[in-house]
Amino acid sequence: MQERASDTRFKRWILLDANRWSIVGLLTIGLFAMLLALTAASPAPVTILQTESSVNFVFSSLVTGVITAVTLILGINQLVIAQELGPLGKQRNRMKGAMDFRQDVEDAAGLTVSPTEPATFFRALVEASQKQAETVRSTLDDDTAGDACEEIEKYLDDITDNASEVSNQLKGTEFGTFQVLNAALDYDYSRKIHTGRRIQNEYRSVLSEEVLNEFGDLLEILKFLGPAREHFKTFYFQWELINLSHAILYTAVPALIASFTMILFFDPGFIPGMIFGMNTAVLVVCVSVTIGTVPFIVLLAYILRIATVAKRTLAVGPFTLRKTGGSEDIHWEE
Repeated sequence: MQERASDTRFKRWILLDANRWSIVGLLTIGLFAMLLALTAASPAPVTILQTESSVNFVFSSLVTGVITAVTLILGINQLVIAQELGPLGKQRNRMKGAMDFRQDVEDAAGLTVSPTEPATFFRALVEASQKQAETVRSTLDDDTAGDACEEIEKYLDDITDNASEVSNQLKGTEFGTFQVLNAALDYDYSRKIHTGRRIQNEYRSVLSEEVLNEFGDLLEILKFLGPAREHFKTFYFQWELINLSHAILYTAVPALIASFTMILFFDPGFIPGMIFGMNTAVLVVCVSVTIGTVPFIVLLAYILRIATVAKRTLAVGPFTLRKTGGSEDIHWEE
């Protein structure tokens, strides 16, 4: 995925790879440092703190914002839960669809019973595509046209190398962590389907019936990867939104306590002196503002990854929704 995207490694680490609480910690420290820097650069904060009304206004706004954020997250949480509710007929159809999909995967991939763990299930599909690619390779004969054989070999190498890498990433991962979906994003099944269909149609006349049949089986396996990834992505989004709800609720309590304390009890005259060369009252305000904004930082950290994943997986199937550096060629029938 790093090779296909134009993002830097640091940007990808911020958006996807990093633990969300690490991002929360970095943003919180950054906000606090920025407040201290602004305070040190200008004497205005000390003057403003001489009037309690300005402090009350700031923290009253924070209280309103925190309560609004909690209400919003609880609403999102209810929507997630509502998707799991429904009459018996709907639940039965969901069960039937899941079992039918599993049966189709088992038939195509040669599995006796498909795994129940999402990471193992997706790894089984990836490894099935790798095995089928090797089967296609074994059916190629010396009579295959040079250009066709060279392109097919390159295509099969791409599948086996990518499948091996993704399979290694999935080993030992557990659902509920981003590693499962991250590995699934690294397997570019849509491009493989498109390239495979083009090769199949372009060289149909020079390939044997056995090769074409095995090639068709390979494409069938690749087609299962799209629905499987989208299904696990849906689960992951629901899981993350529930985790976000918990995190917002946990951080909202200290944020409200800090804000109410500053509104009800803060008096610059009762906090004299200096700490590390900085007015103590200003330092207390900076700490309280930082604590009061933690729920918003948590929301930002989680939504960054959810929105990034959603943007990169908008299309199901062979569609490229990113910059490719040029227009794609159109292949007409001769």
